[in-house]
Amino acid sequence: MKAYTIERYSKTAPLKLSELPKPTVKANEILIEIHAAGINQLDAKIKSGEFKMMLKYRMPLILGHDVAGVVVEIGTNVTRFKVGDEVYSRPADYHIGGFAEFISVDEKDVALKPKNISMDEAASLPLVSLTVWQAFMEKGHLRKGQKVFIQAGSGGVGSIAIQLAKHLGATVATTASKGNFDLVKNLGADVVIDYKTQDFENILQDYDLVLNSQDVKSLEKSLRILKSGGKVVSISGPPDPAFAEEMGLPWLLRLILGFISKKARRQAEKLGVRYSFLFMKANGRELAEITKLVEANVLKPVVDKVYHFGEMNEALDYVNSGRARGKVVVQVR
Repeated sequence: MKAYTIERYSKTAPLKLSELPKPTVKANEILIEIHAAGINQLDAKIKSGEFKMMLKYRMPLILGHDVAGVVVEIGTNVTRFKVGDEVYSRPADYHIGGFAEFISVDEKDVALKPKNISMDEAASLPLVSLTVWQAFMEKGHLRKGQKVFIQAGSGGVGSIAIQLAKHLGATVATTASKGNFDLVKNLGADVVIDYKTQDFENILQDYDLVLNSQDVKSLEKSLRILKSGGKVVSISGPPDPAFAEEMGLPWLLRLILGFISKKARRQAEKLGVRYSFLFMKANGRELAEITKLVEANVLKPVVDKVYHFGEMNEALDYVNSGRARGKVVVQVR
């Protein structure tokens, strides 16, 4: 099969188009013929080596954390899927590989594709929708009547976060450029702040939850706009000791991450609020719940650009530019 690989960590080296054997299918896995693959900032960060201390990948590595396609083979223990099913998935860490023609994925990390959207749209959803689901439902416990601030509302995570927060009955504030105001308002944002000319800290106060996806300065401001007992869930760091424990990291790395996040955790404690880091996990059961929301038209994919398989490097460069509105997808088949 054709696949894009990296042989070493690098910010600048392009992905290499390689010819590799088709993956073998283990007892609990399904082989997916990939029709479309989503591209995420996480792919660029892994490629550059940003996570090499925490995620010990072997080279050569096929990146790609979002896939949509058709089941062409099932393992002997598979019970939830059959050949011919249209599915989508965020493969688990150490089992990624969406920048290819085929991928073998554990069935517990897969869900049936929503019937009312295309393969391209389905490939845009798994990582960002699971991130938002886990941030709001598991970490933040967002409830009806609460106020949530979602940074970068026109991005891949932000565009889904606005929709889910409104479905849960929250009041939503977000940041965007003026050119994206209509987009985020149509998604459901109640308060829209121009991040180029306005400071959200001077506008927002007494919020229950912040979904932080930006830099350290934005995180510090986010802690200060919360009401007492409020929460910041950060998907951009710094990783905290709870994350290190969940990942089963060595004691030295736990110590390092504890030191890195110490300032944020201390600030939160002084303000009477809570800070937590989220590194989303693959979960087919949760993805099946997201399928229901998509089929009920509660969540709608936001796709900026669709590239052809031969344009994988161009697609990754566009994601790296930070200009994407919603998600970027590559058509594999």
